[in-house]
Amino acid sequence: MIKKQKWVLLGIGLLLATALFISIRKGQNQATADESVDGQETAVAFIGNLSESATASGTIEAGRDATLSLAQSGIVKTIETAVGDVVSSGDLLVQLETAALERAVLSAQADIAIAQANLDNGMDGASDTAIAAAQAQLDSANARLNRTINGATDEEIAASEAAVRAAEAKIWSASGNLSAINEVSSSDILAAQADLDAALDAQESAHNIWVMLADCEEDADGTHSCTPSDSDRMDSATQQVAAANAQVALMQARLDDLSNPDSNSVASSQAGIASASAQYDAAVARHNALLADATEAEIASAKADVASAESNLHAVLDGTTETEMLVLETRLAQAQTGLAEAENALTDAQLLAPFDGVVTAVYLNEGEMAAGRAIQIVDNNSLEVVLSVDEIDVGNVRVGQEAIITLETWPDVEIESAVTAVAPSAAANNNGIIAYDVHLSLGAHDLPILVGMTANADLITANREDVLLVPNSTLTADRENGTYSVNLVTAGADGERMITAVEVTVGLQDNQYSQITGGIVEGDELLIGELTVPIETFDGPPRR
Repeated sequence: MIKKQKWVLLGIGLLLATALFISIRKGQNQATADESVDGQETAVAFIGNLSESATASGTIEAGRDATLSLAQSGIVKTIETAVGDVVSSGDLLVQLETAALERAVLSAQADIAIAQANLDNGMDGASDTAIAAAQAQLDSANARLNRTINGATDEEIAASEAAVRAAEAKIWSASGNLSAINEVSSSDILAAQADLDAALDAQESAHNIWVMLADCEEDADGTHSCTPSDSDRMDSATQQVAAANAQVALMQARLDDLSNPDSNSVASSQAGIASASAQYDAAVARHNALLADATEAEIASAKADVASAESNLHAVLDGTTETEMLVLETRLAQAQTGLAEAENALTDAQLLAPFDGVVTAVYLNEGEMAAGRAIQIVDNNSLEVVLSVDEIDVGNVRVGQEAIITLETWPDVEIESAVTAVAPSAAANNNGIIAYDVHLSLGAHDLPILVGMTANADLITANREDVLLVPNSTLTADRENGTYSVNLVTAGADGERMITAVEVTVGLQDNQYSQITGGIVEGDELLIGELTVPIETFDGPPRR
């Protein structure tokens, strides 16, 4: 609730029996009466300034703050700030991983290059290569049409018959290979065994010569310990042994093949026969089709191919149409849009400070997926006081109204302020009290003010300068009639002091002084407090 406070720029002095009080009247000292009436204190009406104020409490808030989020999702690579850091507008706060985004930009750039090249080709017309390819396609279609209508030539028939005979020869060749594998005589096996025996004898002879030249001695376990020499004969003997070993291996393999035919070789030969048979059937079918007359459907298909090839050649020679150019231009525009989106996504992988301020919260960790809020920042240069003013008093508050602010942290420091805004609607309050947010600026100060501090504000709601003032203690209120009066102290002709009750009209008031707009004048001496002796009622005209 707002309570009334005083703002008196000029004071009033009260001379008491035991103390002297000083007041200010436009910068000059104004003395009170130096007498008392039957021991009661008095005060003198004086000219001064009076202000009325309303006091309210609130908190320090930031006029500009922001809870920032990343526009692009992704894995957090680095966090470049921490709570309490002072940052400037444009400073990097959070960086996401960008490898995939960079690849997307490169891909979009390649799409633009392709689309631009296609558009350039469309504008430049067909190349010689494109024209030659279209002409070759038309020539091939015409040849097929002629062959379809007129039938095969003698050369084509002869070539087809040769293809049939070649396919038939492959069948006989594959059959011969299979027969050779399956038909092995005993004499072939005996001959192979004899060749192997001869190779073994040659191997043994070569080995003996090598052992002799190497000066080998037989060990107890039947092995030999040899000391090969460096003579030319030793090298020749070594080569002879290697050749004999290879010959034995070859003869052994040949004997094994003849004695036990390889199942893989048989299967391979059988597959060869099947493949040759299929090729033969295909060659026969093509030859028969070549000899047969073309059907109407085949002739129609060949004519359609010719028409299509002619249309394609004309299109190549005529160049790109307006519709085709529009398509090419649209594709280029789409590619450019794709690049812009890819570049924006790459840019959005960074979170930058939108203004100068202080980081108050960090909601992300490096290595996690960025989602929702990321950084909170407050502009300390935009700090303000936000008061909650009751609906009864908010009518006396206006934008531009002066105020004095004190903080609970520094209660003795006054900060000049002014009302900057009054909320157009009531703030939510669970207690059923209707109140409005009133915003006040913070004037010049050197205090380290923080968001959330409690602030008290004196709002100056009215101000009177050079008006007649009296202490509130000199007024007597008639609540029933709604009037005020004072006890005026005067001196008679004989010097005797008299007290007279005088009705006065009251203007602005605070908790110490009241403005008097009628009934008394400056310098009048007034009794303080209730009268303890009988008084004389003043029946004369009001003193103004």
